[in-house]
Amino acid sequence: MESVRKFLNKSTLFAVLILPVFLTHLRGIADGLISYIAICFVIYSFINKQWDWGKQNWVIIAFLWWGWILLCTIPFGLFQYNIMMIQAVVLIRFIFFAAALQVWVLTDEKYRRWLSYVLIACATYIILNMLCQLITGYNIVGAPRYFDGTLTGPYHHPRAAGPLARLLLPITLSLSIYCIYRLKGWRGNLVALFIILFAILMMAFAGQRMPFILFVFGIVVSLYWLRPLRTIVLSMLICIPLILGATSFLSPKSYHHLVTLFIHQMAHFSSDNYGLIYTRAMIMGLSNPWTGLGYDAYRHFCANPIYFHGLSFWGIAIGHGDGKGAEICLPHPHNHYIEMFVNAGIPGLILFCYMVFLWWVNLVKGLTSKLLSLRDAVKNSWRVGLFAAVLVHEWPFAAGGSFGNLPLGGWFFLLLGLGLSYSWDYGNHKAALKVDNGIGS
Repeated sequence: MESVRKFLNKSTLFAVLILPVFLTHLRGIADGLISYIAICFVIYSFINKQWDWGKQNWVIIAFLWWGWILLCTIPFGLFQYNIMMIQAVVLIRFIFFAAALQVWVLTDEKYRRWLSYVLIACATYIILNMLCQLITGYNIVGAPRYFDGTLTGPYHHPRAAGPLARLLLPITLSLSIYCIYRLKGWRGNLVALFIILFAILMMAFAGQRMPFILFVFGIVVSLYWLRPLRTIVLSMLICIPLILGATSFLSPKSYHHLVTLFIHQMAHFSSDNYGLIYTRAMIMGLSNPWTGLGYDAYRHFCANPIYFHGLSFWGIAIGHGDGKGAEICLPHPHNHYIEMFVNAGIPGLILFCYMVFLWWVNLVKGLTSKLLSLRDAVKNSWRVGLFAAVLVHEWPFAAGGSFGNLPLGGWFFLLLGLGLSYSWDYGNHKAALKVDNGIGS
């Protein structure tokens, strides 16, 4: 039995460390690795009879949320679309995966540090491809910019900005704090400002509106814990118009996609495709407000003509219907909260909101604005960045992909599990201190 434990420990650690590489390329293998880690975690828990992790508030709510989605999917998944039922069942792998990272695979600080190095390497690889594409017009593998001018990084399509907006938050914040703490004085502040401006500039050149906005939002939210960055970030915010102005000269198509198109979409949101998609999804959810239409419902039922109308209380343009029929039927409604409403109705949406809230609460445990040493400062800022990445990924007003879709969903749960492992470590340390002090014994 001991040999089985050792195999599970080593193989899952190896799987976690190579996972970012396959999330960057070959998402199918990445999905297999996530499933493997989840299965090994269940086996490990059975062997060691360790189920305390299941008593956590976020785990309990996650299982309730998943169970409710299963119930809502049964009427459609068993008799109409079998794939819906299969997808709903295997959704549980993400919960086990995040819990495995939190309480098992990444409980050792050394392993968390190893994973952080891999994440930094992947982000660097994406940025180098973007820089190469910006300068030469082609990335390292020879793919040109996308037709609308956005930088695609190591891909043929604009997929780089999404994961980069999450990965750069902990990397940028921890590197900036490291420079401030190590160099000290005006030199440290100047280097930190350069680091943050470079990160924002790369997100601007990526040319995707939502990742850019979410990244800046994540940096601003982080100031609550990272006081040394407050003046620097405020200076950076003043520089953003200059950065966007520079983008109009250095990468005009990126500027058009990032600024011009964004202004046009906001001014005509009710008739824009995003507005029409949200309206269609809301109509679908309101038609079944308590049970929804099952997992991945938007993909399967959006083209049903009974949903081809508008919402009168949302404005004249939308109130008279979108007039596009099945043209706006994409694989998902581009917002996780609307997606949950369509899939599982109001109860599913409430459970999802509570689960996300509990993730945020757990991630901020132990965060402090006191910088006691260089190591503590960097670790604290890295943790703040992980919280910011999870926050912006599940920000209610953000547009994004489907909740469980890879690779972005894989990046999210990887960063979530890594962040939760720090809070689990903090909780265990706090409990140990209470025992040492005679509290609760």
